[in-house]
Amino acid sequence: MNVMPLLLTLSGLAWALVALGVGYHWLLAWGSLRRKDISLPATPTHRFAVLIPAHNEEAVIGRTLDRLHSQRYPRQLYDVFVVADHCTDGTATLAREYGAMCYERSVPPRGSKGAALAWLIARVFQTGVPYDALVIFDADTQVDADFLRVMDARLAQGDRVVQGQHRISNPGAGWFAALIWAMFMIDNRFQNLGRSNLGFSAKIMGDSICFRADLLRQLGWGTTGLTEDFEMGLRLLLEGVRVVYEPAAVGCGEAPPTWTAARAQRARWLRGAAEAKSRYGWRLLREGVRRRDFAMLEGAARSLLPVYSTLALVSLLGTLVHLAFFVRSGIVLTGLWALLVVLLGVYPFFGLLLERAPLRAYAAILAGPLFIFWRTWLSLRARYGRRPVQWVRTEHGMG
Repeated sequence: MNVMPLLLTLSGLAWALVALGVGYHWLLAWGSLRRKDISLPATPTHRFAVLIPAHNEEAVIGRTLDRLHSQRYPRQLYDVFVVADHCTDGTATLAREYGAMCYERSVPPRGSKGAALAWLIARVFQTGVPYDALVIFDADTQVDADFLRVMDARLAQGDRVVQGQHRISNPGAGWFAALIWAMFMIDNRFQNLGRSNLGFSAKIMGDSICFRADLLRQLGWGTTGLTEDFEMGLRLLLEGVRVVYEPAAVGCGEAPPTWTAARAQRARWLRGAAEAKSRYGWRLLREGVRRRDFAMLEGAARSLLPVYSTLALVSLLGTLVHLAFFVRSGIVLTGLWALLVVLLGVYPFFGLLLERAPLRAYAAILAGPLFIFWRTWLSLRARYGRRPVQWVRTEHGMG
């Protein structure tokens, strides 16, 4: 029995699925070609509460607060709040010395950024101060001096959730940090600017993000799951709220310097993202079809289509298999699989080109194939391993 026609048919169907994912990524790349500068109002009007969750962050919290107090924004229009979450060091003392209102949290659950933020948000609302918006930063984020002015301008335009540009501040800390630095440039451009320009919803990155206060009063902040910020983005879509991206609002945070230091953090994120996608992906698809809402449909595609690393591995495997059986598989299908490899290979370099990245970013991204294999291995362990995945604090102040 000749099974080759059946195998070629299956290969063609697999190619079509992978091509759909590759086309989706290039759609976002096309959407990112345009970047429009925002004009800042002469007189700021919005009042902000700036929130920072911190667990044993005495090495970086002072520097972060110094930068926040140097905002080119009326000092009477923003307050800084820190939650010292189960801290055993001097985080709370330093936060108060640097002018923040610090709340010390010791109640369970422990080791959950989402729970700490929800706890802090409740206390901010209990102050009775009529804040227009809440801004969330990580404890190590170095904030651009015009961040709040830019967010004020976006709120004046009627935006409800604005994700700022999150960059990596320590690319010189090691090859892994340099790779993440380059990857964030590409992600900011394609995954956020591309989505925002196309009318879709940018992804919430958990840092350098602004919410209208009334929206958080209504929805609260998720406390369940390993990646409550990612889940929040999908919840907002179901509520019909679109996250917009503003590249002029810049916050820079540290990346883990080594693959080993990043392993627990990545495993937690991969497990949490997989759980959130399984809960919301099909719901977004159904609701998107019912409401004819393209932002919801894109959110479903984001949840259900294979991620870049999976697309790259499958495309490479498909190409190698067809090359091995070239005589029997034919030139057309072999060429189609090879085309996907080329498109995925060019994709990150095109992003760096649009960002006018320095040459060292191109050098750093050459380690991308190693990251793809590493990430795939972690993803398989996170999804199918028996060991529970828990939050582990990432060391800061090392870059």
